[in-house]
Amino acid sequence: MPDQEKVRRFESGLGFIAALDQSGGSTPKALSLYGIESSQYSSEAEMFDLIHAERVRIITSSVFTSNRVLGAILFEGTLKREVEGQGIAQYLWNEKGILPFLKIDRGLHDEQVGVQLMRDIPGLDDLLNRACSVGVLGTKARSVIHSADAVGIAQVVAQQFEIGEQVLAAGLLPILEPEINITAPDKVEAETLLKTAILAQLDALGDRKVAIKVTIPTIDDFYADLIAHPNVARVVALSGGYRRAEAVARLASNHGLIASFSRALLDGLTVQQSSDEFDRVLNVSIEAIYRASST
Repeated sequence: MPDQEKVRRFESGLGFIAALDQSGGSTPKALSLYGIESSQYSSEAEMFDLIHAERVRIITSSVFTSNRVLGAILFEGTLKREVEGQGIAQYLWNEKGILPFLKIDRGLHDEQVGVQLMRDIPGLDDLLNRACSVGVLGTKARSVIHSADAVGIAQVVAQQFEIGEQVLAAGLLPILEPEINITAPDKVEAETLLKTAILAQLDALGDRKVAIKVTIPTIDDFYADLIAHPNVARVVALSGGYRRAEAVARLASNHGLIASFSRALLDGLTVQQSSDEFDRVLNVSIEAIYRASST
């Protein structure tokens, strides 16, 4: 069973989830936005060192606290690294009171029937055991829906819950992330199919709980029945490519939905900023996202 103290905090705590889980595919763009171009590093190891330094700068900032940040999602490689002499997951909980989560997916297959399913996750049981041993509360696994194809969406939801069962069996709380592309021409129809498929799967969980990460819906409060469902610990929202101002405006119109933002959180941060300027920009971002997550 997941740590019940942490689960209760996740279910009822104020704040949002900081998505600090950039992986190999998304790291070059994240570094570029941070002011570090690909010409400034010569290997994957160096690239990951640079993105880790950015994560540490964020996590150790005086404005990154449990008053507004409920949890943080980490990349698998981050588990092996330390912050101020502690493993990063332990540091988040012990020093900051922030719940650690772990991204477990290994990327996506090419699009078929309007969706991208997750690739296989070799060694998942070992990874989950390692996550448990360092105090991680739960996991996050992402797939993507590009159109309202009922067959494809059913496949996405079935795969999400199958992996969720493995995570639950390991004593962790799964965050299921069936993202809907914000540019999908039939986004509302895709959201309807997705919610129906999720609700059907939730009924088979018994007294167990999952969390769900969704794209901010087109219709305000569309996921209210998921948020209220007894088998759902929390529903969180990704920014999905919206700039921060638009993401927080849309989020604020959805009561009980909290952010799990990455790009919208990091918007405006650069490696060249002084510590004071970095903290000032991060504080503005955290406050805006926190307020939008508190409606």
